[in-house]
Amino acid sequence: MSKLNPEQHRAVITTQSPMLVIAGAGSGKTRVITEKIAHLVSKGTTPKHITAVTFTNKAAREMRARVDKLSKSSKLDGIRISTFHSLGLEIIRKEHRALGLKKNISILDEQDKTKVIQDILNTASESSKKVVLDKKEVSAIGWQISSWKNQTLLAEDTLLIAEGAQQQFAAVLYSQYQRYIQTCNAVDFDDLILSPLKLFDQQPVILEKWQNQIHHLLLDEYQDTNTAQYALFKALVGPAGNFTVVGDDDQSIYAWRGANPENLFQLKKDFPRLEIIKLEQNYRSNQRILKVANELIKNNPHLYEKNLWSNIKDSQPLNVIKCKDEFSEAQQVAAEISRHKFKNRSHNADYAILYRSNHQARLLEKSLRELSLPYTISGGKSFFASTEIKDFLGYIKLLINPDDNSAFLRIINTPRREIGTHTIEKLALYANERRISLFEACDEIGLEQVLNQRATFKLKQFCDWLIKLSVQAEENDPIEALHELLRDINYRDWLKADCHDDKQAERKYENVLELVQWIDNSAKKSQESRSLPEIIAFMMLLDTLEKNEDDENNDQIKLMTLHAAKGLEFPYVYLIGMEENILPHQNSIDDEQIEEERRLAYVGITRAKKQLTFSYCSRRKKFGEVSATEPSRFLSELPQNELDWPAVNKRNPEEQLKKGQENLALLKSLFD
Repeated sequence: MSKLNPEQHRAVITTQSPMLVIAGAGSGKTRVITEKIAHLVSKGTTPKHITAVTFTNKAAREMRARVDKLSKSSKLDGIRISTFHSLGLEIIRKEHRALGLKKNISILDEQDKTKVIQDILNTASESSKKVVLDKKEVSAIGWQISSWKNQTLLAEDTLLIAEGAQQQFAAVLYSQYQRYIQTCNAVDFDDLILSPLKLFDQQPVILEKWQNQIHHLLLDEYQDTNTAQYALFKALVGPAGNFTVVGDDDQSIYAWRGANPENLFQLKKDFPRLEIIKLEQNYRSNQRILKVANELIKNNPHLYEKNLWSNIKDSQPLNVIKCKDEFSEAQQVAAEISRHKFKNRSHNADYAILYRSNHQARLLEKSLRELSLPYTISGGKSFFASTEIKDFLGYIKLLINPDDNSAFLRIINTPRREIGTHTIEKLALYANERRISLFEACDEIGLEQVLNQRATFKLKQFCDWLIKLSVQAEENDPIEALHELLRDINYRDWLKADCHDDKQAERKYENVLELVQWIDNSAKKSQESRSLPEIIAFMMLLDTLEKNEDDENNDQIKLMTLHAAKGLEFPYVYLIGMEENILPHQNSIDDEQIEEERRLAYVGITRAKKQLTFSYCSRRKKFGEVSATEPSRFLSELPQNELDWPAVNKRNPEEQLKKGQENLALLKSLFD
């Protein structure tokens, strides 16, 4: 700990009181958490009684790697480092009986959730008037249910508080949705927080058991907690409040996801003994960048005042580029990167282009390609989001949990089994009346009263095959069972018949084989023997798993949204689209959410280590029409003497000559 600054050191060694660490951008907060874990163990806390929680699997992996690096032996083995949702899943799996669930629980993603809501609407009883909603309306209902869960509201609560016809309708569906997924032995992502919370409230003995397991809880990115997550955190730490939370209200940019930065205030109310430590020394950016960031964010009201500073000095002002339009902006930014790269002999990976919305990347891609500058876009389509992967996962989920109606509906006719939608509708109605899953209904004699003999036989044949395969996966090699599954359903031939060409079909089939190999590798790498259900539960919790996720050291320029950039850092950052209606976004202006947009700009500024460049356009095409634009109000809030803004501060002749010479040298190098 000799390399810690005084504030970091104090945060690490203070263990006898609840602690809030206000950690500014780049102030070494993850180091404080990992060093504190080691300190707690050195002072006698058993590793298995320490839990560290963060918000993404990537952050949890990085924290685990740092903890492992601190440990030169097995001294720190047994520490729980996970996301909120992983911790919630662990509680649910261990306490499934108390929650009225069976062992092999399914986790519904957003697509599954929307599908379930649609199924409920489609299978409304014949005596009721069916309600036809489009996809957007169904998604809105799903969002409302999620919002209620994040506020710790159960279905029965919302029936009492719903206002207006739309909310009342959503509340009724919420109640039906919960009954439906309970029957399917499933939970959604919001339930991973709400279900443990509900259990702890109803069964204090179970809560006490978990409180006794967690002697010290460390929570990263505390400002991103929503109401339900804070309630779960508060329940786990109990009245004793042995915890360390690290957060920064200036980097709270997820209000649209339910994050509640007011939880920083609530912490002091709930834990009067709370000790507060500020980390203000920044180890990432030079002082000039921090001065600009501080000047911007001081326009927001603050829960806790702080002022970032750095020992890193730099004489370069921050650049502001005025562009004619979005085409010119993309070309100028690409040319500027090429020029800067040539001049400084830097790497492509040293550069990041940040923007407010994904659509801003399209023109940049073209311009970067024209200059042969390699790039990668963060936030692309997830490997797990592709159709073939979701199909195959549907089979696996049904293997380990036959009550998973969502998985059943996804794969019952993939490949086609001559089981029509009319048959599925009748099966669903029968299952709903009997309060059983679709799979279970297929085996009931009573089903013959509503379906003809051929349809009943087809369903029974499918279920018998799946049961046989499930037994094989459990008793023998599960990986071989998965290969047999692919052979039995002739999935390769199905893809060839369903795809545009054989190359596309083969590529999709190789993706499925890659998934099987990934499952096999995960089981082999696991420290403990991990069953197929445990592997799938783990996979469903991954934020994203891009096919090239592990290849993070490619020498490529990074293109990403400001939200995606949080937690990252780059030597040279280009923050484009600094215009009114883009940053701040028009929706935020309309909703009077300027403070969050300012925090978003602050996050973008504090990603830069050495140099930062802003760009904006004089006009931009929107909805097919070109209109004039205004520079972002955030640019005018910055200290103007720290900006090189030619449109405002005209360059002197010497500077213009120097710029021209640099551009000429760049052109010569390109010809060479």
